[in-house]
Amino acid sequence: MNDRLKALADAGVSIWLDDLSRERIETGNLAELVAESGVVGVTTNPSIFAAALSKGEKYAPQVKELKESGADVATTVFELTTTDVQNGCDILKPVFDATNGVDGRVSIEVDPDLARDTEGTIKLAHRLWERVSRPNLLIKIPATVEGLPAITAAIAEGISVNVTLIFSLERYRGVMDAYLTGLEQAAAAGRDLSTIHSVASFFVSRVDTEVDGRLPDDSPLRGTAALANARLAYEAYEDVFGSDRFTALEAQGANAQRPLWASTGVKDPNLPDTLYVTELVVANTVNTMPEKTLQAVADHGEIIGDRVHGTYEESRDAIAALEREGISYDEVVKLLEDEGLEKFETSWNELLETVAAELDKA
Repeated sequence: MNDRLKALADAGVSIWLDDLSRERIETGNLAELVAESGVVGVTTNPSIFAAALSKGEKYAPQVKELKESGADVATTVFELTTTDVQNGCDILKPVFDATNGVDGRVSIEVDPDLARDTEGTIKLAHRLWERVSRPNLLIKIPATVEGLPAITAAIAEGISVNVTLIFSLERYRGVMDAYLTGLEQAAAAGRDLSTIHSVASFFVSRVDTEVDGRLPDDSPLRGTAALANARLAYEAYEDVFGSDRFTALEAQGANAQRPLWASTGVKDPNLPDTLYVTELVVANTVNTMPEKTLQAVADHGEIIGDRVHGTYEESRDAIAALEREGISYDEVVKLLEDEGLEKFETSWNELLETVAAELDKA
C-alpha cells in the first residue's frame, strides 16, 4: 500500500472512492484499489451513474435483457444502478467483515426528486435496501428539512444511512439528532443497535467555490471557509457523540455517526490539489475522493497528523471575518443546499435520458 495513503488510514481516516461503474467492477479496478490503495468504501450519486452509463458499453447486455422484459426507463435505471451497487458491496464485503461493519460500505442515493418528500424517501429507502440486500449497503438520504424524519425512520427500522448534502452546522446538528432519535426508536423496538451504521456527508469544496467567488483575488480569506466549516462540524460531532444521550445508546451497542468529508476534489487551481484531504485529517472520519484526488494524495499528499483539533477558535474567527466582509454564512449554505439539489436533479434527468436512448438502441 502507498505510504501516503497508509499514513492517512493510520491517522484514522477511512479512504472511500467517490465513483463506481461496471467498468471498474468487471475489469478488477475496484478490487485493485481496495488491495493497493487502501480504499475501504465507495460512494455514488446520480452524476456518477450518469457518467458511467453514458460511456459504458458493459451495460448493454443488461439493458437489452430489461428491454425484452418490457422494463420502462425508471425500472431500467433502478436495476442497472442496484446491480452495480450489489456487485460493489460484494467486492468490499471482506473489508466490511474485517472492520466489524465500520467500513466496506457502498452508498446508493434515493432519487433526487424525492428530496422534499419525506414519505417518498422512506418508501424508496426500503425498496433500495431490500433490492440490494447487502448488509454493507448505505442508503443516501439528503439532509433537507424533509429528509430529517426520513433519516430517523430508516435508522429506526435498521437501515444504515449515509446522510448527504450537508453544508450548514445547524443542519448538521439536526442530522445528528435525527440519527440519535432513530437509534432510540430502534432500541425501543428491540433492534440490535450494533448492526446500524451511519455517516454524515459534509460537503467541503463547494463552500470555497461559492465564498471565494465573492472575494477579491488577493484576499487572505480565500480558501479558508470550507476548512473552517468542516472543522467546526467535527467540533459539533465531538459534542454530540460525547454527550450523555449518546453514551446511553453506546452502552446498548450503538455506533457513532462518523463525519464524512465529501466534495473533496479541489476546484480552484490556485489551491493545493490535496487541500481537503491533508487539512482535514482527524480520527473517526471518512474522506470520499474522486480518483484524481486519490492519486494526488498518493503522489504528493503530506500527511502530518491531526489537522482539526486545536483549530476551532481559528475556524470561528475565519467565519466571522467573512461576515465582516459582507458574506453571510447562512445565505451561502442555504444557496449551496438549493444548488446541490438542483445539480443532482439535473444529473438524474440526464441519467434518465441516457437510459432512454440506450433502450431505444437495444
